[in-house]
Amino acid sequence: MPKFHHRGFRWSSNSLLLLFVFFLVGLFLHYGGKPQPVVQFWSDVKSIFSSSSERPDQSNPYKAPEPGAGTSASDSPAQREDNSATDDRRKKQKPLPDFEKNPGGEGSPVATGSKEELARLTRQRDFVLPEAGQADQVIRHKGYSLKYLEKYEQAAWVAYVLTDNQIKGDEERENSFFDDPSVKSGSAVSADYSRSGYDRGHLAPAADFKSDGTLMRESFYMSNISPQAPDFNRGIWSELEQMVRVWANKYKKIYVVTGPVLKPGLPTIGRINTVAVPEQYYKIVLYVNPPFVKGIGFLMRNEGSRQPLSSFVVSIDEIEQLTGIDFFPRLPDEVEEQVEARSNPAEWHRLK
Repeated sequence: MPKFHHRGFRWSSNSLLLLFVFFLVGLFLHYGGKPQPVVQFWSDVKSIFSSSSERPDQSNPYKAPEPGAGTSASDSPAQREDNSATDDRRKKQKPLPDFEKNPGGEGSPVATGSKEELARLTRQRDFVLPEAGQADQVIRHKGYSLKYLEKYEQAAWVAYVLTDNQIKGDEERENSFFDDPSVKSGSAVSADYSRSGYDRGHLAPAADFKSDGTLMRESFYMSNISPQAPDFNRGIWSELEQMVRVWANKYKKIYVVTGPVLKPGLPTIGRINTVAVPEQYYKIVLYVNPPFVKGIGFLMRNEGSRQPLSSFVVSIDEIEQLTGIDFFPRLPDEVEEQVEARSNPAEWHRLK
């Protein structure tokens, strides 16, 4: 109960505390049962009665620290020197690109070369083609180009541009294979594969050309075919082909080079021609969105596998050393060196 005096009145300490509790309850109800405003109010009240010498840092704990905020006057000279060195290192480090959030697509920033230079290079007709000599038999079809090696009766490489529109369509595969009339020395024929135990495996897959009947038919030329083990052709190789189409849809335009690893002494099949049976196959994908460029290589044995696609990732340099082929020679040298030296699965959409 209140105690009155002749010059006024004074509440007892218990009554004052009770009144304050009622006030907090009323404040709590006023804000719809949300505790945050009440807690903030209580913190403000406590800060009023706290001396400035005892008051802790009241800065917002969720606010990003200002540059140099990590060093205080109370730090020792050694601590200030360490903090300064750390800040210097952070300034020198270049942030890694966020491939999933990079506007316009994913890719590694080009060290040198301009947007204009890369845009000009990618407009060249033969930009995707590997290096070829004057004596090499390079065949150009509407949908892809290839280098044919008569010695092995198949292509050393098949190269083409793959776009998102190209894989969309209702063209159905016919499963009819044709001799390639463009091969001067004569290509392998379908009968060379009959009862061999090997599939007529596409290098440039038919499903990459569903938008155009002519492109689809060209994919069945025997120059685009190589002997593949059935569980390889219908398994992990098919899985990789599907992933490449996912990237074409994601990135809108990519460059693909694929082929067998050819070397002397390989086993052969064939009724009419002698067709080498490769032990390994490669596939290389390049994405260019100036000034961003990235590439990735895959190397697979001609056999079935249940391993994830990421386990077959290698650098483009490694495939060049194995095959003796110079890929993407039209890229500026410094860009080519950077792109071909590394293949990072984490940079590629949905690759695991």
